Amino acid sequence: IEELGYEMYFLTVHDLVRFARGRGILCQGRGSAANSAVCYCLGITEVDPARMNTLFERFISRERNEPPDIDVDFEHQRREEVIQYLYAKYGRNRAALTAVAIGWRPRSALRAVGAALGLPEALVAAFAREHPPLYAREVCTQRLADTVQRLGAHAPRVAPERLERWLALSTELLGLPRHLSQHPGGFVLSDGPLTELVPVENAAMPGRTVIQWDKDDLDALGLLKVDVLALGMLSAIRRCLALVAQRRGTPFGLHDIPADCPATWAMIGAADTVGVFQIESRAQMSMLPRLQPRCFYDLVIEVAIVRPGPIQGGMVHPYLRRRQGLEPVPDEHPALRDALSRTLGVPLFQEQVMQIAMLAAGFTAGEADSLRRAMAAWRRKGGVQAFYDRIVGGMLARGYSAAFAESLFAQIEGFGEYGFPESHAASFALLVWASAWLKCHESACFLAALLDSQPMGFYSPSQLVQDARRHGVEVRPVDVCASDWHCTLEPAAPFTADPSSSTTTGCAAPPAASAVRLGLQQVAGLSEAAAQRIMAARRAQPFASVQDLARRAALDARELDQLAAADALAPLAGHRRQQAWDAAALHRAPALLRDAPVHEAALTLRAPPEAEDIVFDYAATGLTLRRHPLALLRAQLRAQRLQTAAELRTAPHGRLVRACGLVTVRQSPGTAKGVTFLTLEDETGTVNVIVWPALKERQRAPLLHAQLLAVHGQWQRDGHSDKPVCHLIAGHLRDLTPLLGRLADAGPQSRDFR
Repeated sequence: IEELGYEMYFLTVHDLVRFARGRGILCQGRGSAANSAVCYCLGITEVDPARMNTLFERFISRERNEPPDIDVDFEHQRREEVIQYLYAKYGRNRAALTAVAIGWRPRSALRAVGAALGLPEALVAAFAREHPPLYAREVCTQRLADTVQRLGAHAPRVAPERLERWLALSTELLGLPRHLSQHPGGFVLSDGPLTELVPVENAAMPGRTVIQWDKDDLDALGLLKVDVLALGMLSAIRRCLALVAQRRGTPFGLHDIPADCPATWAMIGAADTVGVFQIESRAQMSMLPRLQPRCFYDLVIEVAIVRPGPIQGGMVHPYLRRRQGLEPVPDEHPALRDALSRTLGVPLFQEQVMQIAMLAAGFTAGEADSLRRAMAAWRRKGGVQAFYDRIVGGMLARGYSAAFAESLFAQIEGFGEYGFPESHAASFALLVWASAWLKCHESACFLAALLDSQPMGFYSPSQLVQDARRHGVEVRPVDVCASDWHCTLEPAAPFTADPSSSTTTGCAAPPAASAVRLGLQQVAGLSEAAAQRIMAARRAQPFASVQDLARRAALDARELDQLAAADALAPLAGHRRQQAWDAAALHRAPALLRDAPVHEAALTLRAPPEAEDIVFDYAATGLTLRRHPLALLRAQLRAQRLQTAAELRTAPHGRLVRACGLVTVRQSPGTAKGVTFLTLEDETGTVNVIVWPALKERQRAPLLHAQLLAVHGQWQRDGHSDKPVCHLIAGHLRDLTPLLGRLADAGPQSRDFR
């Protein structure tokens, strides 16, 4: 560090971390240099390098002649404080964010070209919404015809040659620069005015300055860059730790979470990980029962193995077979033992690829780092194919067989589809363990923290609440007489298990120590200022009526309507229709009469049916604490022989079954070769569905647009343990959205990941 003059770089990062911790902002460093003894001693990272296999060439390089890489994640809701600290300390003339060139993607290209050609907005919006890949013209043409057919009588007439021109021009635009945006957190600092080195402009966001070049241009110049990144899970963990400390009546921090816990390992191994950092996705949940993590390094591997690199490189199944003892770990190449022994002979991390290149192909440290950079920038620079002759030739010259050299290069090439660095995986694994332990042992605090940290993560607030209730957490509605702005903890009522509900393991969940009271921030449209006035007035004296609330909290008609729609006035006015009536009757009085009481005979309205309440729950808060919508439809679904998620959990492998649920997640990852993964939710749990490409093409409309979906198919139980991975292989799809009625417009929307 002294030789290359990087002392100030490490001290600058240390200063950022010191500032954040002084403000109570949770943060964590990661990256090639972060998991080093220097950063560990400076408090930048919590990963002890003595517990890891660190690679010095990944830390610092004379040949590279640039500062080491340290990313620092901060709470996503408080990162702006750190950014403004940088501007205040160094000045707007010496500190600026890096730019990113955003390219045209299918949806934006279709919309822009469609507007330029004057095509009807209804057609453009309907076709762009499907976000089709634009590389196969015959497929696009067919899907466009399907879109026109689906619009029916509303489909505008457009000449076929104009539609062809639309597709052709949209395809030409793909990948070209569209606009300049801000980097997620790359900060450039200089000892003199930045404008003497690079072009600078004011950002759209107040108080920010942006350099008009991207990070690769700045790396080429050797300018100092510090990554100030945002991570939602840090916000959630910090809030959760504060709630745990409040509940226990004693300080509680990350260091108080034990390093080992059988109950937490069992929960992880059962893939009961909704809301847990990094291991909550469908792919991760499918991997957990197979991998069965039992130590910290297992979590490091779990974080890294479900990535495009290892999947494309064919590394996942060999690793699992060797871990389960189904095949031996090869040891015919002792020179590679240092690089591959910790992952059973399979390269899973970028650092291992660098080690292999140096040990087996004779790469220098600088050449190995160039290989790593090619893997990290494969979309822009063409990947690792340029290193084929150097790697395979180097291995052949050192006595390795051609077959082994080719197979190893194929694995390395897979990392061109995004392989994960071990240093990053280790930092993330710390947060995986912390969030998993908190979910297992402090489930009420964990739910409250997740809800208050939205938007973040893989699941919507509705799904998080459903999962928590299956785990015995009592969740109470928004209430002007009890709710703060954020979620709060209250003493839990005696617990009675719901026999129709269970966790993903199929076991009834134990009760939580506290109940969660939803915060006023869950009310759609309600401002924090209005919530603070409600809280201040309530502290002075409990509310006697809606009129008393409106008068003392200075609420206008719009704010009262928002509270009534969310059922938050129930203790003062009764059922939701009565709340809406009482709220509508109150108008802000002139100043002279503001404190004068109003004597008027009350009008009593009939209570709404449960279905109406559920519709308004979703519309006003995005979730419901009443019965699940499918519980109301269960009789109709039974008539169609549609089974619940709980019933499917005991179905044998290979049985033909029928499932139905609200579509909560759609995924079509690039590594899945056209396969789409769905998650269906009903009143008893979730069902994971796999849709093969052939069915996807035949039934595209229900797959992409249904909110309530029935799936006929074959049940699969993958594994022979008591916790198998279960999937429904779809054979036929039916769109039952009309059964939802008004809920189809106001109800939960799926989170679609492409």
